[in-house]
Amino acid sequence: MKPASIKELKDELSTQQAKELLNLCLQLAKFKKENKELLTYLLFEASDEASYIESVKKEIDNDFAEINIRSYYFIKKSVRKILRNIKKYIRYSKKKETEVELLIYFCAKLKKMKPAIGHNVSLTNIFIRQVSQIKKCISSLHEDLQFDYGDELDEILK
Repeated sequence: MKPASIKELKDELSTQQAKELLNLCLQLAKFKKENKELLTYLLFEASDEASYIESVKKEIDNDFAEINIRSYYFIKKSVRKILRNIKKYIRYSKKKETEVELLIYFCAKLKKMKPAIGHNVSLTNIFIRQVSQIKKCISSLHEDLQFDYGDELDEILK
């Protein structure tokens, strides 16, 4: 089955009644976990971005606490999983400020992690890629935010 384009879906959804739209949304939420997470964000958390960021930071803290530090292989797998989840939460928000804040927090946690990431090339490369991503996002923000986030990034890079 070939999926319809976004425009076709939009046109078809605009013809539906409110009750039918509700049923369609509930079916989407039941179908996949990410759909349910996105719907939860849009309904409950989008209005208060600061608390959303704090809840994601708590989840990041928990994920870093659960990392198996016996070998760099397990550390690398866990760090990639954490980063995948962060990217998913960033996609839900679609706000550059949220992206910068979460990635800066991730990099700070990664930098403070024991054993140090400097002893592993893969982890160092992950860190470097995220720092370049942060710089790219910061450049698209307002000047005041650029300055504030730039200072935070400089603190991590010291």
